[in-house]
Amino acid sequence: MNDSASSTTPDHATANSFYRLGPEQVLQAVESLGFACSGRQLALNSYENRVYQIGLEDAHVQSETLVAKFYRPARWSDAAILEEHAFTAELSVLDIPAVPPLTINSNTLHHFADFRFALYPFMPGRTPDLENEGHLEQLGRFFGRIHAAGATHPFVHRPRLDVQNFGDDAYEYLLAGHLLPPELEDSYAKLGEDLLNRIEDLFDAVNPRYIRLQGDAHPGNILWQRGLQADSRDAGGTPQILDFDDARMGPAVQDLWMFISGEREHMESTLDVLLTAYTSFCDFDTSELRLIEPLRTLRMMHHAAWLAKRRTDPIFKDAFPWFNTQRYWEEHLLSLKEQMAALSEPPLQWHRH
Repeated sequence: MNDSASSTTPDHATANSFYRLGPEQVLQAVESLGFACSGRQLALNSYENRVYQIGLEDAHVQSETLVAKFYRPARWSDAAILEEHAFTAELSVLDIPAVPPLTINSNTLHHFADFRFALYPFMPGRTPDLENEGHLEQLGRFFGRIHAAGATHPFVHRPRLDVQNFGDDAYEYLLAGHLLPPELEDSYAKLGEDLLNRIEDLFDAVNPRYIRLQGDAHPGNILWQRGLQADSRDAGGTPQILDFDDARMGPAVQDLWMFISGEREHMESTLDVLLTAYTSFCDFDTSELRLIEPLRTLRMMHHAAWLAKRRTDPIFKDAFPWFNTQRYWEEHLLSLKEQMAALSEPPLQWHRH
């Protein structure tokens, strides 16, 4: 996900250079680090940065393929990027299957022309089966271990996931830019204010502990490296936890709630499996379960503002042709109204066994 705190504003030439990043520049950047590229190149699904699968002529990294990630200008400072790299390296040393960038010439962050980039090993796999108890147990165990490490000290250069950064800023950006249709603007202003006041009250009541998080732990950022097994309790291999680009300080439940969906009974059943495994490695404050719907609401508001901020990016126009239409904003308001009702529901319960 999405638009994070920026330390600088990119100059026009740098931004345009990023938009025009082409196959030749990608290969030149990778080869500048001593790799011999075969010419095979595949753009991977990434809307914020530019990410490519690159074929190699030799087994330089014990693989015929690596992944090159080119960072969007000014989204993160160099210090914030290196802090993310250090976190994944720290987890990898602990045998937690986060995927750190390759260290080349003692560096993980590299520069070529106007571009900043990092190289990663290629990790094939498939998304987890959230109906598979073995998968849920492994996710619970590994995120428990991630959070145990994440609680040891804070990020210095990366932001917090809180009501201000994810909610207030998004709300104010959309209203200031008059991005909604005029006939919906007042409704959004009133609904957004009510939602944010309610969410702030819930955060104040819970007073969560802020720790280092993966930050965007949806199933698409988890890859299983072997096929799914027939046994519902067989995890079928090892997960690889990818893309810490949104790593930040936040409540632990932020890295868990996106694995939970469906009817309440099903969500609580999933939660039982996750938290039973999680708490084998890390304590969990059950009061944070009250923050699942607030965090879901903040993500929705933040995502709408992120799309609005990226609407002039040529690649984003192709990826999100439905954005900024009347229908989009009507559906967004309807979803937020549903979230207002959800905020009043009792929190999920963990039925400890």
